[in-house]
Amino acid sequence: MDRFMDPQPTPEDLGLEKGLRPQRLQEYIGQEGVKENLKVSIEAALGRGEPLDHVLLYGPPGLGKTSMAWVISREMGVGIRITSGPVLERTGDLAAILTSLGNGDILFIDEIHRLNPSIEEMLYPAMEEFKLDLIVGQGPGAKTLRLDVPRFTLIGATTRLGLLTSPLRNRFGVVLRLDFYDSEELEKIVLRSAAILGVNIDSLGAKEIAKRSRGTPRIANRLLKRARDYAQARADGVISRRVAIEALALMEIDEAGFDSLDRKLLLTIIEKFSGGPVGIDTLAASLGEERGTLEDVYEPYLIQEGFIKRTPRGRVATERAYLHFGLKVPSPFSQKGLPLEK
Repeated sequence: MDRFMDPQPTPEDLGLEKGLRPQRLQEYIGQEGVKENLKVSIEAALGRGEPLDHVLLYGPPGLGKTSMAWVISREMGVGIRITSGPVLERTGDLAAILTSLGNGDILFIDEIHRLNPSIEEMLYPAMEEFKLDLIVGQGPGAKTLRLDVPRFTLIGATTRLGLLTSPLRNRFGVVLRLDFYDSEELEKIVLRSAAILGVNIDSLGAKEIAKRSRGTPRIANRLLKRARDYAQARADGVISRRVAIEALALMEIDEAGFDSLDRKLLLTIIEKFSGGPVGIDTLAASLGEERGTLEDVYEPYLIQEGFIKRTPRGRVATERAYLHFGLKVPSPFSQKGLPLEK
């Protein structure tokens, strides 16, 4: 793994997360507003004997969108098929999946913002009328064949809500945002995961891991696994606060949950560009990263925690960023008062 703090999943993460997924809403830790909205929608759908409205889940990676889709399928008592936007290359791929669903089943499409336009067009009548329009033949003799598909629920997940087309976004009856978790919620997740994995950890060790997990369960579980290895190799097998701190220090993860790349980003803004503002493209070129990577992976947590902010003229390091590195805060602090981007 190139980066411990990257919220994007690795093959190792996917294998680990399958065994850690909650089965029901009451087991799902955090996201209280999302859960309450889903409870209402699920209870109403079950009361009517109808499939759940189509659901769109959005937010930064690693917050549990796929886990939530599994939980919804359990609560509804239906099957679930999982795929992703880039995988659906041909209309025949979507047709094969939709016709194989049972009545009320769930189709989960991850990275739904990356759907092929032809696939997206095919989804519209399927979502609205549960009809599938297929073109049979080629040229002047081509005909359109309309097939019935089972009444299903589409659950879409995306980290880039703004990249969804309006026609697709408007066809979802339930649109919910998953937010970063607080330290207390992550501590509960770490303790739950440790119990499932048979890891010996105390509450202070769990608190230390949670505090540095960037508000993201996937990262918390990843750090727990690494701390377990350290505890077995360098300690008595128990993840105490001291062991957790030593393990995280070995991974170069500081108290704010920053790794070397996060620190490099912040210091680039502070030292190379006098604290900003600096345009996102210029910043990406300076770091040797893609613009999309900065916007999707680096920035959400740094903005949420108040270390950088977006302004009409570019990214700006906040007073908190200077203090984190023990640097003298510019006086007067020129960044104060700059309006945030909408």
